[in-house]
Amino acid sequence: MEPKQIQMLQKHDKLALIWKEQKISFPALHDKIARYTRLFEKKKCSKVAIFSENRLEWVYAFYAGWKKGCINIPIDAMSSADEVAYVLDDATPEIVFCSQKTKPVMELAIKQSKQNPLVIIFEDIDEQSLESELFEFPKANLKDTALFIYTSGTTGSPKGVMLSYENLITNINDVSINIPIFKSANEVLVLLPMHHILPLLGSLICPLYVGATAVFCPSLASEDVRATLEKNNVNIIIGVPKFYEKIRKGVRDKIDKSPVTKLIFKLAALINSPNLSKKIFKQVHQKMGGAINYLVCGGAAIDPEAQQDYKTLGFDLLIGFGMTEAAPMITFTRPGTGRVGSSGQPLTCNEVKIVDGEVLAKGPNIMQGYYNRPEETAAVLKDGWLHTGDLGAIDKEGFLSITGRIKEIIVTSTGKNINPAEIETKLMSLSPAITEVGVYTKGDLLHAVIYPDFRALQQQEIVNIKAMFLSKVIDQYNKNVSDYKRIRQIRICKEELPKTRLGKIKRFELEHIAEDEKRKKQAADPKNDFEELAILKKYLKEQINQTIYIDDHFEIDLGLDSLDRVSLQVFIKNTFGIEEQENLFLDYPTVGELAIYISKNKRKMSVEAIKWKDVFKEKLAIRLPRSWPTMPVLQTIGYWLMRSYFKIKSEGLENLPDKPCIIAPNHQSFYDGLFVAMFFKFKFLRRTYFYAKAKHVKQWWVKFLAGTNNVIVMDIDKNLKQSMQKMAAALMQGKNVIIFPEGTRSRDGKIGMFKKTFAILSRELNVPVVPVAISGAYQALPIGTKIPKPFKPINIKFMKPVYPEKFTYDAIRDKVFKIIENAVK
Repeated sequence: MEPKQIQMLQKHDKLALIWKEQKISFPALHDKIARYTRLFEKKKCSKVAIFSENRLEWVYAFYAGWKKGCINIPIDAMSSADEVAYVLDDATPEIVFCSQKTKPVMELAIKQSKQNPLVIIFEDIDEQSLESELFEFPKANLKDTALFIYTSGTTGSPKGVMLSYENLITNINDVSINIPIFKSANEVLVLLPMHHILPLLGSLICPLYVGATAVFCPSLASEDVRATLEKNNVNIIIGVPKFYEKIRKGVRDKIDKSPVTKLIFKLAALINSPNLSKKIFKQVHQKMGGAINYLVCGGAAIDPEAQQDYKTLGFDLLIGFGMTEAAPMITFTRPGTGRVGSSGQPLTCNEVKIVDGEVLAKGPNIMQGYYNRPEETAAVLKDGWLHTGDLGAIDKEGFLSITGRIKEIIVTSTGKNINPAEIETKLMSLSPAITEVGVYTKGDLLHAVIYPDFRALQQQEIVNIKAMFLSKVIDQYNKNVSDYKRIRQIRICKEELPKTRLGKIKRFELEHIAEDEKRKKQAADPKNDFEELAILKKYLKEQINQTIYIDDHFEIDLGLDSLDRVSLQVFIKNTFGIEEQENLFLDYPTVGELAIYISKNKRKMSVEAIKWKDVFKEKLAIRLPRSWPTMPVLQTIGYWLMRSYFKIKSEGLENLPDKPCIIAPNHQSFYDGLFVAMFFKFKFLRRTYFYAKAKHVKQWWVKFLAGTNNVIVMDIDKNLKQSMQKMAAALMQGKNVIIFPEGTRSRDGKIGMFKKTFAILSRELNVPVVPVAISGAYQALPIGTKIPKPFKPINIKFMKPVYPEKFTYDAIRDKVFKIIENAVK
């Protein structure tokens, strides 16, 4: 019995391809292909590779390969020479097409490989010298191999996925006949690189098969996308989540700027009428060409919020799930039936089922296997079923939801299973300032790498980025999950997370991000610093004892806390004559940017050491809050409330001196200030000042209580210097000050690193420090808990004063830290 045959390119009397101003009709396309087939006469060929960026010649070479009965092997144009050499040795193509842009990499790859293919450069092809002929595109046997697609993958070496003509035509028939989104009248945008099966099949092979037009976008740059859509009548866009989320963000930013448009958007979401939304947001549709029928999204998971937003805007976003091994679709959203969080329903050619949580698929679209990899083929193809490695669930109506990857599931030493994708989704939902987040494990502990939205952080005037994410995201997440799912460490990165070309996180590379960034900084650092940069680097190196690079971010790379930033501002003022600015580190967040700013705006250049004593003596209009007679009353009420709720006791009150002092407790809970002050005598209490972060003192009644109970309100991110001057003023006026050296509450009950603020005040003003050891408070009120646990034992221990004498700031800090650490063990 003769095998069934298929003709992959037929004749149509219309435009086939558009590239900027070039328009290629179907007859012209056939002519181009005929000329390119002459190039194959130079060498006997069964497999042909194409290593080039998207261009019209790519299409001619691709179909010429099929016309000559060859297996086509598209190679990622962004591949390194090592990666190309790997494909050449694995697939052994006899002919390779490339462009002038990719030629150097190909030449190096051939030197590294064992192959010697004929290399044809697109720019060197003289089409006019090649004889043409009118022809019917030959039919191919359905069972013959049409393509090798090398999977980029998130782990391991690439594998050549063998796809037959039957695999391809099965997908084509489903999306053009059974789910008729592709029609001969369509113009389809060619946006993604065609070495991937999704754009290759969806934006080129399928449109040309049904007689539609493939409109090429020259690049992924927003200007090129906008111009291509405006000049053409594009009906279908095939993209990946990153592309759609970028467009969505731009639209939402404009909508959210106005309360009116923001309200309209919310109402449109409630009404949920596509036709009405298209009218309301007509301008958005016009900017995307005005003719879009469908937005097709695949390659990776898209944020459900983005999916919902497109629905609200009146777009039909069709989500697909699949993989290269399925050529590529397994499930797909039918027009008008999109469900947020779903990847659609199985194609009509497919059987899909869930076994032990894993998505399995079976049908004529499933690959022939991995080229020369029988064992790996057998591992994923069992009894005709493709084991996708994806975790998912199918509801009663057949809608598939993907929940993660089996290979990415983290199994702890205690046998606990953790789905990192699930955690990443949760973390993303907790802050709009997170652009991307990746979760990985190190020594059985979960770590997270966060790539922030730096523009959003700047608009919110957030300087201490890491502290914000810890308190607003990590702590909020950790309090609602089991202990083994808690994030223990985070890293903030300045660049996008490593991903495949279709947007899947390369999780195995997350742990190496810090080392990669360090290498990039070393490579980017200039050999000769200009003078301002050299002075700045030297100062910073002395302060934090690490090598400084021009691209170092003050908070992310150098970890400058509030005090470090104040010290740096004072140094810049003394050395360069530049007055202190509130948003200096927001406007110039890296060493290089700040150095350039200094070089353009300096009034002098004379390196001077910081003199904190002079800073504290600066004449400023500082008004300290005064205690009302109600202060002892509130203390008494607080004392009895705490004594009745907790098993609280104190010791060492006799160590409190009669003269001004700094009281320095470790910080375990929200009530630590009250735990310490409740044991003071009234006379001591009246001359003791507390401090509170400005973000906690916003309501009018809280401000009133602060102003009448000796509370100094500090904005440690914006103006720590003035806050320190207030505390210094209190000490110089014979008062006491309570300072928590850690700066913030302990996240795990352990003592955190002490900052030097209290040590500077102690040394420069010659006042003693009373270490206070708090134990049990964290157990009574762990971070993230709103209601304290009753009857928990809490102990407050006042230690003997530490006098500054001639100690350095660091020595004072370390001594106090050691005393408290030993007391709470």
